[in-house]
Amino acid sequence: MTYADNRPQSLNLRERIAHLETASRGELAAAWRKTYRTEPPKGASRRLLFGAVAYALQMRAHGLSETKLRRRLERHDKQQRSIRKQTPGLMPGARLIREWNGSTHTVDVIEGGYRWNGEQYRSLSAIARAITGTRWSGPRFFGLDQEAPR
Repeated sequence: MTYADNRPQSLNLRERIAHLETASRGELAAAWRKTYRTEPPKGASRRLLFGAVAYALQMRAHGLSETKLRRRLERHDKQQRSIRKQTPGLMPGARLIREWNGSTHTVDVIEGGYRWNGEQYRSLSAIARAITGTRWSGPRFFGLDQEAPR
């Protein structure tokens, strides 16, 4: 029985993908036709056919559609761009240190914000305000608005 012969749905995802790994190019082309309801691209390699069909199986098994996945990725990308806009060049794991009125303040850059004194903040400006008691630009307070030395 080939994959194109309608492998029993009782096979789990791992078994179905394992079967695809050993399938011939012809069987993968048939699986492509069944999955995408179109002819596979001319000259498509066995590896490309395998990857595309396995991808579609995984998407279906996890209840995702191309639209849902695209939305999820766009939302994630938008969040990442927002974080980068607020603090250019800062990635999670970075540490900012600032001395203010004789005290040293350490801020850790974390996913989705910052951690200072054991509390999480969404912006550096909120931390600068907590430290100084006045409104400050967070990036300016921590020296991030200056040009990098050349």
